[in-house]
Amino acid sequence: MKKLLLLLTLSCLLIGCMPQTTPISTTTPIPPSETPTLTFTPEPTTTFTPLPTATPVPHPMSIIAMRNGTYPGSEIVIERELERGLNYRRYYSYYLSEGYKIYALLTIPNGEPPEGGFPAIVFNHGYIPPDVYKTTERYIHYVDELAKAGYVVFRIDYRGHDQSEGEPGGAYNRPGYQIDVMNAVASIKQHPEVNPEKIGMWGHSMGGYLTLRAMVASQDIKAGVIWAGVVASYPDLLYNWRRTGAFTPSPSSTGRGWRDSWIAEYGTPEQNPEFWNSISATSYLADLSGPIQLHHGTNDADVPYEFSIRVAELARAQGKIADLYLYNGDNHNIASSFYTAMGRSIDFFDIYLKGELD
Repeated sequence: MKKLLLLLTLSCLLIGCMPQTTPISTTTPIPPSETPTLTFTPEPTTTFTPLPTATPVPHPMSIIAMRNGTYPGSEIVIERELERGLNYRRYYSYYLSEGYKIYALLTIPNGEPPEGGFPAIVFNHGYIPPDVYKTTERYIHYVDELAKAGYVVFRIDYRGHDQSEGEPGGAYNRPGYQIDVMNAVASIKQHPEVNPEKIGMWGHSMGGYLTLRAMVASQDIKAGVIWAGVVASYPDLLYNWRRTGAFTPSPSSTGRGWRDSWIAEYGTPEQNPEFWNSISATSYLADLSGPIQLHHGTNDADVPYEFSIRVAELARAQGKIADLYLYNGDNHNIASSFYTAMGRSIDFFDIYLKGELD
């Protein structure tokens, strides 16, 4: 089965939240040659206004600024042990990011670690209003499936969520959450039971955005899985992100503020492509740190599934492995195809983190 997945690794189709056991439909991998080719047409600009020469200091949201950042992480501190899983231990823990205590759910498999340590997955959750987010109540089933498969899972809260220190600010116009992700990677690499050379990342929705950016900024992440990810370029976020669902968006994703202020300061993508490319992870896919696997439901009312198709196209054009699964009629959480999507995610991590090809 794993050999088959590897042979199909230049192809594919998927995402999930509250799972049901009956999939909407049986999906089959889409080869790169058959992946739909998308053309996003930005809103026309009638006037071109040259902008002053940009300052040499990179914008805080640029990929270059991320690469130039320092992310020491810290020792992971266990505050208390939680109820154990089937074959793993669960802990309420925290690490440090820019001096803030960032809380996280940490799982560790039972038994002795393999030679070099357990493979680990940094888990980036999607947007949940920070004032209602609870560490022990969100994405529990996702973590359980990954933990049962023999992975250390480090599901971080981000600053300002539940008991985490700092102010929440959104992901798309402030670097704070991304810095928390980068420090989480550095922290889990320091854990005595973790193999620092076998770090993967999983992200849903906004967490997919954070995952893709981390993988073009750091070489520490060996494989990434993204469900219903906000993985589009910034021009597409400006012009092609339309929502029809009941999803409660974050302040930074609604456009109240950053879109208008950035266009006023830097010009439109047509006027100043250099700036907009500099903050888009899609401009740096040649530097992806490892293979990616993308899952998206075709009835996602919150994040267009075309975003996942497009990033798969762009990554493959750079010679990168980008598996793509689409789930016909499924929603933003890939709820009806949860077990299918999760099984594929685990198989993918098994190949690229455990080296299990049989």
